[in-house]
Amino acid sequence: MRPVRILGALALGLAAAGALAQGYPSKPIRVVVPNPAGGFYDLIARTVGQKVSESLGQPMVVENRVGAGGSLGTEFTAKAPPDGYTIMVGGIGPHGIAPSLYANLPYDPVKDFAPIIHVATTPNILVVHPSSPLHSVQDLVAAARQEPGVLSYASNGNGTSQHLAAEMLATTAGLKLNHVPFKGSAPAITAMLGGQVDFAFAVAPDVLPHVKAGKLRALAVTSAKRAAPLPDVPTMIEGGVPGYEATAWFGYFAPAGTSREIVDRLNAEIAKAIATPDVRERLAPGGLSELPGGTPERFGELVKSEIAKWSRVVKDSGAKID
Repeated sequence: MRPVRILGALALGLAAAGALAQGYPSKPIRVVVPNPAGGFYDLIARTVGQKVSESLGQPMVVENRVGAGGSLGTEFTAKAPPDGYTIMVGGIGPHGIAPSLYANLPYDPVKDFAPIIHVATTPNILVVHPSSPLHSVQDLVAAARQEPGVLSYASNGNGTSQHLAAEMLATTAGLKLNHVPFKGSAPAITAMLGGQVDFAFAVAPDVLPHVKAGKLRALAVTSAKRAAPLPDVPTMIEGGVPGYEATAWFGYFAPAGTSREIVDRLNAEIAKAIATPDVRERLAPGGLSELPGGTPERFGELVKSEIAKWSRVVKDSGAKID
């Protein structure tokens, strides 16, 4: 009789999980963004959230929890109840780079999260102020070699893809650069627009309007191929940095232990949202970014591969944050 009782308990458990998923969501869903308003993380949360709110019948409430290069909001999400009512937009910084960069990271990007869906992959753009004497990657490398440690670059903060994109350039080309971290993309871009720093690697959708308006000059994109909206802007490889590729990626995560039924429901709803023309135009103007979607498993594998990739970059660069 004991096997029968075990099977019966298992069946009741599965039925309860199914009922939970059917009744989900019954209240607003908090979407944690570990970066300030005005950047690409925030744009994803608000653009996708509006669509998903309509289909789920419950608000997706965006909450910006900023600090420690995205680690503060990521830790908060990792420790939230795994009930589907606290999820986050994470990405390359807190989930791919931070594990190697921070000595005492208060969360495990693999064990503490249930991947939901890969939303976007986008290049960074290497930009300078229009008044800058630097007109190419070669100009930048030559200037940095002539005066080591003098050229300054802005980033969205320690441990972000913009920070490590510059560290990758410094390591590959043998340069010494001056890092000026900001608390998010908006203040970093403001510093670039004001000519307060010499250059920056910036998330492409954040700076494309400024490049198009002539307020910033694009020297290169960090993807393996040229970006469709900027056909005349070379890749870093074409600019003379062999093997250079540093694209940023973003997606949704839930705390580990969130039921598979809820993860699948969110995956399906977010996938529908990023397939709509208006969302695609906001997140990938002119085909600038890829919006891959896909399964939670596929996204989880991306996270693991990126942790391995960026651990090598961090080790080679010597970058470390306590």
